[in-house]
Amino acid sequence: MFNNLSEKLDKALHTLKGHGKITEVNVAETLKEVRRALLDADVNFKIAKEFTKTVQTKAIGQNVLTTLNPGQLMVKLVKDELTQLMGGDSVGINLGGNPTVILMSGLQGSGKTTFSGKLANFLKTKKAKNVLLVGCDVYRPAAINQLQVVGEQIGVEVYAEVDNQDPVEISKNAIAHAKANSKNVVIIDTAGRLAIDEALMTEISNIHKAVSPQETLFVVDSMTGQDAVNTAKAFNDLLNFDGVILTKLDGDTRGGAALSIKSVVNKPIKFIGTGEKMDAIDVFYPDRMADRILGMGDVVSLVERAQEQYDEEEARKLQKKIAKNQFGFDDFLSQINQIKKMGSMKDLVGMIPGAGKALKDVDIDDDAFKGIEAIIHSMTPTERSTPTVINASRKKRIAKGSGTSVQEVNQLMKQFDQMSKMMKMMQGGGGKRMMQMMKGMK
Repeated sequence: MFNNLSEKLDKALHTLKGHGKITEVNVAETLKEVRRALLDADVNFKIAKEFTKTVQTKAIGQNVLTTLNPGQLMVKLVKDELTQLMGGDSVGINLGGNPTVILMSGLQGSGKTTFSGKLANFLKTKKAKNVLLVGCDVYRPAAINQLQVVGEQIGVEVYAEVDNQDPVEISKNAIAHAKANSKNVVIIDTAGRLAIDEALMTEISNIHKAVSPQETLFVVDSMTGQDAVNTAKAFNDLLNFDGVILTKLDGDTRGGAALSIKSVVNKPIKFIGTGEKMDAIDVFYPDRMADRILGMGDVVSLVERAQEQYDEEEARKLQKKIAKNQFGFDDFLSQINQIKKMGSMKDLVGMIPGAGKALKDVDIDDDAFKGIEAIIHSMTPTERSTPTVINASRKKRIAKGSGTSVQEVNQLMKQFDQMSKMMKMMQGGGGKRMMQMMKGMK
């Protein structure tokens, strides 16, 4: 995400990161390039101009020209201002009410229906809520079917009245159904259009008045840039919504919507969509996003994702196996599955400081583990539990069964051996201290 913007900002700030003489002139020149990078990312011209003006004022006010590391200070100032531009602090979702009613709004094609499912899954798994999804797009038959498929996928009930063409009535009936069936969150997926029109705005306004939602969220396709911001303003003028959801941030987005929308509508970005899967949803943290835009990674989010998959009982069993030299390929496969649950590989790499820049031209495939998994699944139970029995003839059979080469099997065996040794070393004091630190971060 934001790859193009990140690259241009890095080039703009590069001249101030060295040991060359820093002057008021080249600071101004650098900020001119920063403004150009923001405009290329489809950020509103006035916002981009105000952004660089503010950074320049702060830079001169903090005597950036005379500091020991003026380049580093400029990066910090740009980072701080990016954070403020995107909202400053993370804003949570209001889960008051009995039930909590969340109204989803936005144009057709923004990913509204899919994100309704992601939000339902998030509230079910992370907040232990009993969620009801409501299909109120009575004009697009596929919309209700899509919501039902999503609901079945995540184990959440979907309320729909196929023969009813009144979305206001459906919404009221759904809330009554939720109260009768102990549902404490109702997410209403409304109809969208290809463009803003009077019928759409009247309908969403009528639903809003009828159900008085605790949260009205506007779903934005982040790949539409400044157009998304203009649409958000029109919806906000009518609904006075509570927050924004940015979808498709895993694509080749320029970033204009994320950087402009808070300034235009003065409403926080609450969630972002980072992939196709139902768990590809993140709470939006402006400071973490600013770090990622500037190539600093997002270690905090990476650790949080790891902790979500961390199972203390499994970890204890694994430690015992490692201590007894019983770590096998089944355990290795289990570790791979935990990594895969953390999200897309491209997204995870972007959270590692410097990795996004270093691997910007590398195509990181989510199927990167497929070959390894095929090799392990081609092993017998004995081979997986006791890798030392794997000899040359067994390697040939494993390679043939997995559709790989003996060289690839040898490479996996070598990687496995190195990992086993590293994990054995981690059993010492250093590894225990690291685990204690990670627990303390929860």
